[in-house]
Amino acid sequence: MKRIALFVLTNLAIMMVLMVFLTVLSAVFGINFNIGGRHLDIGALAIFSLVVGFTGAFISLLMSKPMAKWSTGAKVITQPGNAMESWLVDTVRRQADKAGIGMPEVAVYDGEPNAFATGAFKNSALVAVSTGLLQSMSKEEVEAVLAHEVSHVANGDMVTMTLLQGVMNTFVVFLSRVIGYFVDRVLLRNESDRPGIGFFVTTIVLDIALGFLAAIIVAWFSRRREFRADAGAVALLGNNRPMINALARLGGLQPGQLPQAVQTMGISAPGGVMALFSSHPPIEQRIAALQAMR
Repeated sequence: MKRIALFVLTNLAIMMVLMVFLTVLSAVFGINFNIGGRHLDIGALAIFSLVVGFTGAFISLLMSKPMAKWSTGAKVITQPGNAMESWLVDTVRRQADKAGIGMPEVAVYDGEPNAFATGAFKNSALVAVSTGLLQSMSKEEVEAVLAHEVSHVANGDMVTMTLLQGVMNTFVVFLSRVIGYFVDRVLLRNESDRPGIGFFVTTIVLDIALGFLAAIIVAWFSRRREFRADAGAVALLGNNRPMINALARLGGLQPGQLPQAVQTMGISAPGGVMALFSSHPPIEQRIAALQAMR
């Protein structure tokens, strides 16, 4: 629950900073968004919401690779230093060629079993695996995990998730302010030219409440996308057995906790009672879906 709250609050903090920035621009350049004033300009509010909603999402996307390297301590293999590193680079190169994308950077980081892919562009992504995963799996299983991550890149999942997050952020900003205006002007009958306490309190409460609802929607889409990446791995490998074995192995391990910025792109994520907020479906469901494939 703490991780989910942190994710929602981080998004809200980004939106708040952008709103302050836009307010300053409004004062300096005379741009009137008229948000919460006597008359609500829906068009101006929509533009305001789009800017706030998408700017933070795209900044996060563009910073995803350096932030992932920094937060996990991942070391990119520029010159393989041993047979395992050579095999990792060769495997990712072969899979990337088959998937029709540019060669991603390949990295290894210290940690419990997990792996992730990130990056703003298909042809300059990052695929990273943990030392725990390399030590816990056979080469065939590691190859399946790599194929899963390469499929994420080939499917453009990083951009898709960013667009979805931007849309959700936009609706949160827009709806909370429309409802806040209604509460302030209609229910509390504020007739001044400035927004009253009802607008601010309602907006803050709804930013948080709608932020959690948006997180549920994003997590639902993320779970659907994991099935697609598993199927993509099967297409790259030509066989569903390695991916099934890799998932079965992960099911018996405690997955390493990834930073929130790359959590949705990991091969696995901790489950628990907060299933609605989980970025990954249960291992058993993923295996069943692969077993149903011909």
